[in-house]
Amino acid sequence: MLIRPTTLLPIALLAACASTGPQWVTDAGQPHQVGEGSPVTVAWGDPEQFSEVRYSQNRYESRQGNWVVELADHIAEETTRALPSGERVEVEILDIDRAGEYEWTSYATNQDIRVLRDLYAPRIDLRFRRLDAGGNLVSEGERRLTDLNYLWGPAPFPSSDPLRYEKRLIDQWVRKEFVTRR
Repeated sequence: MLIRPTTLLPIALLAACASTGPQWVTDAGQPHQVGEGSPVTVAWGDPEQFSEVRYSQNRYESRQGNWVVELADHIAEETTRALPSGERVEVEILDIDRAGEYEWTSYATNQDIRVLRDLYAPRIDLRFRRLDAGGNLVSEGERRLTDLNYLWGPAPFPSSDPLRYEKRLIDQWVRKEFVTRR
C-alpha cells in the first residue's frame, strides 16, 4: 500500500489537534494524585462529583481545563515549603467549588463567562494527616476552606490567574495549619 505525502499532512494535523485539544478535568487519563515520593502527597476522587461540576449552570465550561491538578500542585508546593524537614503530609481533596459561577442569561453568548459575586464564594473541602520524621501522627482533620469576603480587600496576585481565589484559600490554610504551629 502506497501512502502519498499529501495524505500524511491531514493525518498529522488531526493527530496534533487530538493531542492539543482542550483538556477536561474529568478525563480518565487525568491523574488523581500529585507529589508521590515527596513530603506532601495530594489525592482526590472523581472530579465529576465535585460541586464545581455537579452544580454548575454550564457543566461544559466547568469541566474544561486542568484546574484540579493545578490546585493539587499548589497545595503540595505551599505545604512542602511550610513543613519542617522530615515531616510528611497526606492531603485528600474531598470537594471543590471554584469562585464565581456561569450565570444563565437569555442570550447564549454570555454562558462561557464566569461571574464573580459574593454569592459564589470559593470552597475547598479536604482531609489531611501530618506525620513527623518517625512516622508518628502529629495532627489530622478535615477542613472546609472558604472565604465569604473573597471579593473584598486586595485582589490576589497575579490577577490573570483564573484560580487566584482558590490558591489564596490554600495559602491561608497552609499558614494557619503548618507555619504558626512550628
